[in-house]
Amino acid sequence: MDFRRRLPIPMEIKEELPLSDALAIKKAERDWEIAQVLKGASDRKILIVGPCSADREDAVLEYCVRLAGLQEKVRGEIVIVPRIHTNRASKMGDGYKGMLHQPDSGRPTDMLAGIKAVRRLNLRVIEETGLFAADEMLYPETNRFLSDLLVYNIVGTRSVEDQEHRLVASGLKTAVGMATPTSGDMSIMLGSINTAQHPHTFLYRNWECVSTGNPLAHALLQGYVDAGGRKHPNYTYDSLRTLCGLYEDLGLKNPAAIVDCSHNNSREDFREQPRIAASVLDSCSESSEIAQLVKGFMVESYLEEGCQPVGGGVYGRSITDPCLGWDDTERLVLDIAERL
Repeated sequence: MDFRRRLPIPMEIKEELPLSDALAIKKAERDWEIAQVLKGASDRKILIVGPCSADREDAVLEYCVRLAGLQEKVRGEIVIVPRIHTNRASKMGDGYKGMLHQPDSGRPTDMLAGIKAVRRLNLRVIEETGLFAADEMLYPETNRFLSDLLVYNIVGTRSVEDQEHRLVASGLKTAVGMATPTSGDMSIMLGSINTAQHPHTFLYRNWECVSTGNPLAHALLQGYVDAGGRKHPNYTYDSLRTLCGLYEDLGLKNPAAIVDCSHNNSREDFREQPRIAASVLDSCSESSEIAQLVKGFMVESYLEEGCQPVGGGVYGRSITDPCLGWDDTERLVLDIAERL
């Protein structure tokens, strides 16, 4: 390994690109709203919605401006959290790895520029829309660069079995969704939730770190892949009932699940997302236990539907996984709100 250069520590980046005191208060208010949903003290649902990968500042910002207008229409039913994923877990280990690595997808990797670009993007979204984002904690050590800005963290399907991710999640002050592992074994996911909900002492960023436990760690259902490579959902009525029982057996705090309408649940067909959300709401209508468990949804969406290659040239279209376009997204959000 070539240790190219020493990067600034998170405190230095935060001082260079600060969050104002007034917006820090609004962040705390949003954290509280999300916590109320996850604790069952609010009947609202959480909707984490946005592109597969945040590839460019201007398009993501325009998308979030539209989301802010939509949030006003559904404020009584839904807490909208923009999905601003700036890291990308490449399945095959190559290709575009996200804004953190390449703030300009057409240029070589520059992680210092990426760190600043990611923080600047989140700040602009907060300042211009009043919304606070979710991101995947692909690299635990980068969380501190955004810890004062994000209201939701995701430990992804390939990371949920990793000890460092679990322990760092135990020290987060915000909600954290622990994804279904690639095998689909819910006991692994629940083990991660259990670990995150307890206090620990561990090594983090060259410090002996002590966490207090995170009672807002919960399940993020993304489906799974079997040994033959076939994709399977876990948003169905039976899957949700099974998860209810597992939560009860383990006695975990704040039983909760966010259903990802994309990825393996949709078998990678982005057009299936509205149908999946409707199916889950049907299950909630049939079972009070499921209704109490399901706290919201995750949806992959952007300005333009589908996807394109890196450098494809269509403004607001994903350069990674395909997404719903804006019109279908708006219709989906309003339909969910109407059913709530």
